[in-house]
Amino acid sequence: MSCNCSDGVGSLRNSPYDMIPMQKAIDTVINLAQPLLKTSVPLHEALGSVLAETIKSKEPLPPFRASVMDGYAVVASDGVGEFPVLNRVAAGDVPNSVYVTPGHVAYVTTGCPVPDGADAVVKIEDTETIVDAAGKEVAIKVVQAVSSGTSIRPIGFDIPNDAVVVEAGEVITPAVLGLLATVGVATVSIFRKPVVGVLSTGSELVDASQSIHDGKIRDSNRPMLLAYMQQLGVETVDLGICSDKWDALRALLLDSLSKIDVLITSGGVSMGEHDLVKPLLKELGTVHFGRIHMKPGKPTTFATIDVDGTPKLVFALPGNPVSCLVTSCLLVQPALKRMRGHSAASAAPVRFHARLQHALPLDRERPEYHRAIVQWAGHEWVAASTGVQASSRLLSCRHANALVYLPVGTRMEADSLVECIFFSDMGGLSSVQPALSSVGAKAVSPPPISMPPTANKPTKAAALRVRACVLTVSDRVSRGQAEDRSGPTMQQKLRDIPGLDVDIVEAAVVADERVDIQALVTRWCDADRVDLVVTSGGTGFSPRDITPEAVKDLLHREAPGLVHKMLAASLEVTPMAILARPVAGTRHSTLVLTLPGKPNAVVETIDALTPVLPHALHLLQDVSHGHHQGSK
Repeated sequence: MSCNCSDGVGSLRNSPYDMIPMQKAIDTVINLAQPLLKTSVPLHEALGSVLAETIKSKEPLPPFRASVMDGYAVVASDGVGEFPVLNRVAAGDVPNSVYVTPGHVAYVTTGCPVPDGADAVVKIEDTETIVDAAGKEVAIKVVQAVSSGTSIRPIGFDIPNDAVVVEAGEVITPAVLGLLATVGVATVSIFRKPVVGVLSTGSELVDASQSIHDGKIRDSNRPMLLAYMQQLGVETVDLGICSDKWDALRALLLDSLSKIDVLITSGGVSMGEHDLVKPLLKELGTVHFGRIHMKPGKPTTFATIDVDGTPKLVFALPGNPVSCLVTSCLLVQPALKRMRGHSAASAAPVRFHARLQHALPLDRERPEYHRAIVQWAGHEWVAASTGVQASSRLLSCRHANALVYLPVGTRMEADSLVECIFFSDMGGLSSVQPALSSVGAKAVSPPPISMPPTANKPTKAAALRVRACVLTVSDRVSRGQAEDRSGPTMQQKLRDIPGLDVDIVEAAVVADERVDIQALVTRWCDADRVDLVVTSGGTGFSPRDITPEAVKDLLHREAPGLVHKMLAASLEVTPMAILARPVAGTRHSTLVLTLPGKPNAVVETIDALTPVLPHALHLLQDVSHGHHQGSK
């Protein structure tokens, strides 16, 4: 089949595709992108892949009582004094012949088995050596007594037997790879990485190595998208440049689709007479959407083409490079995460809020994904524009690490809270805003990061002073495998509550471990005597979600009304919130709240509690007779 579009005849004047909201486009992509088949690879080849099975330990680790340091295994009740040295045990030794009896010691090294009979290790710095005439150590003098269990890791201290070490769906980082090796996993089951082909279309395009003349321009989209895909951890195929010729483009697509899982094209999706990609996709497969209510990237198209019973995903992106990068972040990245084994929920872009440093004009027709530099300003995220935002101007992405969502309207004022999405790992967070120099770029000078009093927010002098602590409960964040975004969101939302002057005394991150959660909450309530403790994470339905149990054990009084309010707010957003298990109550005169783990859910929950929190905290401070206020 051929199309006379390549001869400049018969292009449509109006698009046959409805313009859909961005969220619907994201949902469509994630629903059609399914995890790829599982495969087994040697452990050393698994880095960056997603685990397809949950791994449990086969034995306790350490499998023996292990010494924490170099020193002497002792009977703790012996106390201080001089003791003969029975033997010397090094890492790797099997101390079957060594048994420490009262009045004797054995030398041990870090990590080695502690001999039977001994119940503590005295570090070498707390001893003095006694040698014979030949200079051989025969006894030691213990100068510092220890208690039973000192400097000994009991059996299973690091990893208990049959414990979940890594869960299915986790990305295999260097730390995870080390854990798998620790528990004896030599071959690991993973989801196959997607193979992504990248194609640029346009008769005007030439490679970066070529000079430009006679209406030609260099192709920037293909190297940019190939680099982005590699950064996302997928395999890539460079499909080159194809001219605006129907038969050539059709042949290239049909040939390449059998070798890849995902095809990304750029260019040829607008309404021009040489824009062939949309009609070609309609002929070869199913076009799920052809326009999105967004800026930049309105003509972005998503289709599936069946190849031997397997649906191949095709993202036909606009030719403007900024549109290309923005839509890749919002649509291609979630699809690839889903195909690599992430759940549908975790594949979706993570949204968070930032304080806009300066006013921005809004588009009157379409919401905009504005390129920005987002930084942590000590107590909240702040966002600054990267300057001129034309979709052809790739310089607007040069320093950008996030997209700021700007709704339809006329103007977004400085200090407004805006929704943001990070560009995956593209660009790091910096404490200093980079200069936006070269080719006409103009640096944006943000105003001082401060919030002036407004009519609907009392001044700090009139507000109730509240000392608060926030706790993020997450295995992945505590291991450094994910960024803590709910913690900063909690801090920001608490500070924004009208009528309160919130001082964040401490912010912490712990794993989903009951003892760790309880230790911090108890200290904050009992020793630090703060007014408010807010946790995020671990309130769901999975076996590792134990925050409610950990906190509930500590409460002196529960607050079921606050729990009802939190659940009601979450249920307005998703019916799945019925599985949430929030807890609220008081310990002494400290209010303790457990919130969900996702930043969006944190915002929704705190917003729901905002009308009642000032009054509740005022009542608790009255009960404490002013003990908290002004205390440090």
